[in-house]
Amino acid sequence: MIRIAIDGPSGAGKSSIAKAVAAKLGIVYVDTGALYRTIGYFVRESGFARTDIEGIVSCLPKIAIEVRYENGAQHVYLNGEDLGDRIREPEISMYASAVSAVPAVRTFLLDTQRDIAAKNSVIMDGRDIGTVILPHADVKIFMTASNEARAWRRTKELQAKGMEACYEDVLREMIERDHNDSTRAVAPAVAAPDAILLDNSDMTIEENVAAVLAIIEEKCGGTV
Repeated sequence: MIRIAIDGPSGAGKSSIAKAVAAKLGIVYVDTGALYRTIGYFVRESGFARTDIEGIVSCLPKIAIEVRYENGAQHVYLNGEDLGDRIREPEISMYASAVSAVPAVRTFLLDTQRDIAAKNSVIMDGRDIGTVILPHADVKIFMTASNEARAWRRTKELQAKGMEACYEDVLREMIERDHNDSTRAVAPAVAAPDAILLDNSDMTIEENVAAVLAIIEEKCGGTV
């Protein structure tokens, strides 16, 4: 089995690239951000502010998360319901960042993530995969891009899904989330010392996928 960790800030294209690479390699793709977004969604729907730590923790016993792979795609179920794109709203991104800084939430999800990787060859993307979740991953990549490139990508992604999105608002929220994620006390979103840095600011999706596949081939040879 092989375990590939892709970390990086919001809008770096981690999910899109990891999903495409997983399809080419025939391995399982794990979108860990969707897990935190799901918890953030439940917290918001429960009426708690994202700064309400006690409120966030009080929600955990009421949450049952199940990851299913249907037609090759990951679906995260919250208490039996597939939320779909509802967890992709900009406000939920901010909630996801907030809940991910709560130690109890990270503990809550740690076993779920590691269990998937223990049973499958995986490519897993998130903020702390190479540092915390899969510290012994075979390949670690820290993917990034300029603030402007990331904000434009996220704006277009949201608009393509029929959501209202303003570039300036997305950029501001992205910078705020970057700061929160990289400076949090628990599992900050930083590159693992042995991760390969990949700046894809000027890459097309195809070029980015090819670059990741080249890194995997160099690290693993013909063992994938």
